[in-house]
Amino acid sequence: MSQQEKVQETDTKKVSRRNVLKAAMAAGGAAVLGFSCGKEETPAPTAPAITKGQGPITMRWQSTWPQKDIFHEFALDFAKKVNDMTGGDLKIDVLPAGAVVPAFGLLDAVSKGTLDGGHGVLVYHYGKQTALALWGSGPAYGMDANMLLAWHKFGGGRELLDKLYKSIGANVVSFPYGPMPTQPLGWFKRPITKADDMKGLKFRTVGISIDVFTGMGAAVNALPGGEIVPAMDRGLLDAAEFNNASSDRVLGFPDVSKVCMLQSYHQNAEQFEIMFNKGKYDALPAKMKSIIENAVEAASAEMSWKAVDRYSKDYVEMQTKDKVRFYRTPDAVLQRQLQTYDTAAAKKAAENPLFKEIAESQRRFAQRAVKWDLDTNVSRRMAYNHYFAKPAAKKS
Repeated sequence: MSQQEKVQETDTKKVSRRNVLKAAMAAGGAAVLGFSCGKEETPAPTAPAITKGQGPITMRWQSTWPQKDIFHEFALDFAKKVNDMTGGDLKIDVLPAGAVVPAFGLLDAVSKGTLDGGHGVLVYHYGKQTALALWGSGPAYGMDANMLLAWHKFGGGRELLDKLYKSIGANVVSFPYGPMPTQPLGWFKRPITKADDMKGLKFRTVGISIDVFTGMGAAVNALPGGEIVPAMDRGLLDAAEFNNASSDRVLGFPDVSKVCMLQSYHQNAEQFEIMFNKGKYDALPAKMKSIIENAVEAASAEMSWKAVDRYSKDYVEMQTKDKVRFYRTPDAVLQRQLQTYDTAAAKKAAENPLFKEIAESQRRFAQRAVKWDLDTNVSRRMAYNHYFAKPAAKKS
């Protein structure tokens, strides 16, 4: 074969390969993200075809947290996991609270598609459906936040949440994640020594805790995180609760109060919520949905570990640097919380069949899960005292 004939044969093969590729791309066979081995498959109609030339899918998100809050950092942590795990094929950009809508407007914005997704807590949607408070706003029948997530994943909670969102026409896909430690009773001008000390206080809280503290005699105002300290500074609030040592410190609570009451039943089992617009989520390829679901669980574990590290550091520094005095909430106040919660929950259940259905499901799960936990896990107090408590001074 002459040199000219070899060149002509090579050019013919190149043209042939280009024609085959063009035909395949026109049919959608080779352009979809992900391939099957040995057999071409036509993708589902709702899955968008993603080619290298098309670029990544981008999503605009908003959190319900100020940019400086560790909670916004948790939102960024989740987004980074998804962005990294998809190799950049899906890119989530997270804006802080108020960038597009107010914190309490997240559900509507995501449902309508104004935002593609968001990071917050379910109790912030309490005004839409009171049963959402059962994901973290209340004593949860003695469960902690990790147990409540166990109920959500394995005890029927996921299906009930889907049913709840459909009942209010919310066009969203929701992933509760990130178990929170027990939240403080709150920040006060002076220590709370009895339940009646709550009477007449202008107090900030959210969810069904509004009903609980109202029942205890407080004048309650629901505010998002970034608005609490300014309201206390202006005298619009006498006291408030938010969440944890790191968030409370960076938001400025030690600047307006030096008394924090630890331990409470009003939010001892809360978790975060990752939320997608349903249309946007459903249009993703199955591979990306799987990555998202696994990223949720990875971020949940990392968040809980990061919280132990960061919250404990800020707890110490608030005592040593900010001169905050921490007190344990008296048992009498905790008992009044439980009693007042039961009254509020019974009223909600009578008004709202979904509230009743969800509460009964949680109660069944908690009855065995909490008993197992109490019977199985040893108290850490004895070991802590053994290693770290100062021995009593010996008498001379």
